[in-house]
Amino acid sequence: MTIFTAAIEQASDILWNSLLLFLLVGTGVFFTIRLRGVQLRRFGEGFHRVFGNFTLRGKKADDQGMSSFQALATAIAAQVGTGNITGCATALVSGGPGALFWVWVSAFFGMATIYAEAVLAQRYRTTVNGKVTGGPAYYIRAAFKGTFGKVLAGVFSVLIILALGFMGNMVQSNSIGDAFHNAFGMSHLAVGIVVAVIAAFIFLGGVQRIAAVTEKIVPIMAAFYIVGCVVILVMNYKVLPNAFTQIFVLAFNPQAMAGGVAGVTVQQAMRFGVARGLFSNEAGMGSTPHAHAVARVKHPAEQGLAAIIGLFIDTFIVVNMTAFVILCTGALDGTTTGIALTQKAFTLGLGTIGNGFVAVCLLFFAFTTIVGWYFFAEQNVKYLVGVRYVSIYRVLVLAFIMAGSFLHVTLVWELADLFNGLMAIPNIIALIGLSKVVGRALEDYEKKFLAGETPEFGELAPVPADIPRYNG
Repeated sequence: MTIFTAAIEQASDILWNSLLLFLLVGTGVFFTIRLRGVQLRRFGEGFHRVFGNFTLRGKKADDQGMSSFQALATAIAAQVGTGNITGCATALVSGGPGALFWVWVSAFFGMATIYAEAVLAQRYRTTVNGKVTGGPAYYIRAAFKGTFGKVLAGVFSVLIILALGFMGNMVQSNSIGDAFHNAFGMSHLAVGIVVAVIAAFIFLGGVQRIAAVTEKIVPIMAAFYIVGCVVILVMNYKVLPNAFTQIFVLAFNPQAMAGGVAGVTVQQAMRFGVARGLFSNEAGMGSTPHAHAVARVKHPAEQGLAAIIGLFIDTFIVVNMTAFVILCTGALDGTTTGIALTQKAFTLGLGTIGNGFVAVCLLFFAFTTIVGWYFFAEQNVKYLVGVRYVSIYRVLVLAFIMAGSFLHVTLVWELADLFNGLMAIPNIIALIGLSKVVGRALEDYEKKFLAGETPEFGELAPVPADIPRYNG
């Protein structure tokens, strides 16, 4: 197992250090310029569209999709998970406090990327047997005709099934198992079985149950966790300036001051900052478009703006809260990692209840991510082989959830990093190929839709006729 883990780690390092580190941030920079800083110009409008008519009661999801908020909640459910609590901790250990700076950089530019993903998901969604569906497989096929488009879309679908449905959900259950073992002494396998049973109940309810669960749990769980973080930060407000100093200084010189992690280089700080940032907010990865595709909105740009707010909540609020709690409590010791580090920080900040607090928060964070990622990967199972194989996929996911609960944390995270990186490549190729469409959609929204004129992008775009259809 040690040899296998080392091989996966080496492959992941090659992928991230030589390609994705620049490809992901570069794509975000490209769309930030192409869309004239849409994440800044339209941020306030996006915030109003998401929360202007907020209600926990919501609207019932149906075959025609989810409400915009339900779609966003499903996307945030996938985004706000172990990446915010455990991934943030591993980034600080592996890349030092300076890694958080690179999380910010990748997230800022990633807001433009995720806007493009949501717009294209809306633009190229389709109705199959009366049910709305969509995602990167569809806009990849729209971007590239013929064999190349078919192969690229198929590769993406296979990778997302592996990355999210299997490897990613192993990460979620692994962190839940560790958290409950550390806090309450519970068996990892027992926790994994309980999580799998609850997940099976949600999976069987389809999109309606997924939407109902996520729109209610996500706002409550985020608020509960943020309140706990704020309490700790208020108690340690005197060391907040030093935490900010560490982040900015150690981003460019990891060994410059006390608090640096031994042996960390600038490249490592960047690599782990971008990698963990991607695992947290999923910008460019091609996962959240599956939720944004089924949102009921009048113009694709509306859901694009909602996606920007989702990433902001995920990274600039929840991830930052975790990071500053770890830095301000002095929990970062260079040896403790993963969920154990976060629990150590909360124990230092809240006392004996800290362990249990993190365990309960992580249960909800990671569980909603399991639900969201299952939904995303299921769409690709249907795209590839049809609805008849969904039951087999469901059983396999549940088995991976149970297995992930007791595997070693390093192996689980390295597998997740590798497959997350691989699935991002075909998605980014399509995003760049359709960048003109994204630009035209924003222009259409600003010049026609907001002016009350009939927009060009008000109707669904045609999807290649030879895309596989499933019986919904």
